[in-house]
Amino acid sequence: MAIVDLVMPKMGESIMEATVLKWHKAPGDHVKMDETLLDIATDKVDSEVPSTVAGVITELLYQVNDVVPVGSVIARIDSGGAAAAPVAAAPAAANNAPQPAPQAAAPVQQAAAPAPAVENNGARFYSPLVLNIAGQEGVSMAELESMPGTGNEGRVTKKDILSYVANRGNAAPQQAAPVAQPAAAPVSAAPAVAAPAAPKAPVTGNVEIIEMDRMRKLIADHMVRSKHTSPHVTSFTEADVTNIVKWREKVKGPFEKKYGEKITFTPIFFEAIANCIKKYPMINSSLDGDRIIVKKDINLGMATALPTGNLIVPVIKNAETKNLLGLTRDVNALANAARNNKLKADDTQAGTFTVTNVGTFGSLMGTPIINQPQVAILALGVIKKRPMVVETPDGDVIAIRHMMYLSLSYDHRIVDGSLGASFLTAVANELEAFDKNREL
Repeated sequence: MAIVDLVMPKMGESIMEATVLKWHKAPGDHVKMDETLLDIATDKVDSEVPSTVAGVITELLYQVNDVVPVGSVIARIDSGGAAAAPVAAAPAAANNAPQPAPQAAAPVQQAAAPAPAVENNGARFYSPLVLNIAGQEGVSMAELESMPGTGNEGRVTKKDILSYVANRGNAAPQQAAPVAQPAAAPVSAAPAVAAPAAPKAPVTGNVEIIEMDRMRKLIADHMVRSKHTSPHVTSFTEADVTNIVKWREKVKGPFEKKYGEKITFTPIFFEAIANCIKKYPMINSSLDGDRIIVKKDINLGMATALPTGNLIVPVIKNAETKNLLGLTRDVNALANAARNNKLKADDTQAGTFTVTNVGTFGSLMGTPIINQPQVAILALGVIKKRPMVVETPDGDVIAIRHMMYLSLSYDHRIVDGSLGASFLTAVANELEAFDKNREL
């Protein structure tokens, strides 16, 4: 008998834990190599975890809805003595875990609310997600140190800190003396977050009640925190995209025949946006306390509607280094993966600027909410034919042109009106200057 430990894989640079959504196998079931064993969810995306070996499931160490640290052993598989190599590979994967002994994960998970663990001479480990929420909600380090954790070895999880913030006002009298003072400090942040914890109002009349799914709850939380974090300002402009419309109509057949890819407006717009971000790099930044972090890589987020009606933002990495063909391939691949629920966790990581195409659904324009921790988001409206005044060498004429509104929401702590308007105007000018005779 060769027992292989299957560990929770690393799913992205900043992702430290995942929630078990569904087990596809039970103890005693046979599983094939690369067959999906379970579905997991992070705060970014849902993913499937395949089996690393073929064999029989002997043990599942976590239940549905359990939060599991990356690198922890989640299942054990009897490979029938035919897979010595996978046995050796399992501990190597576990080295990514914050815990030195992955075998201890199951007993700790089963323990009842352990006291907070203190590691590294009193320096308790916190995931980047937990620290980010603490900073946004005004939770001090003293509060974090005293907060009970339900994660592995008492580690504070996202669920723990959100629960703490939501109940901070009620929980303060029950805190021990050392944390009573710090808990009272950020009183102003408590009412905005504590509201969802209020008793639900009775529902009457001819209505249908729909419970929010997990992703919709994450989106709602993300949007509310963005509004609480950034003072939003939105600027508007319009662009004559007639040259782009006519060029795409002319080349879309030959483009697909030559490259095997359908070209949409999105990669054309992304090319122009990336060029303008290079001219206005402050648009491609984030705020860390009183430090402005300017990102050298331009990673464009592409807001994408899922079949469920929810929204996800896959990211095109290093867009400034790619030509139109490269952008087209990335846009198509990520859009198809999103529609088929095949996005990997890393596909939604490290975005520096987001674009949302509200025109897809017929909207003229929108006032989008910033995708934190970014400082700006651009909305593209529907392309419509309108009569416009066009300047010619022989004078002004009225012509039918393809017009599109653009709107930029930006964080006024970093982006002033002059910068926001200048960047937005630059994007419109870049689109209008598109060469209608451009070669494939």
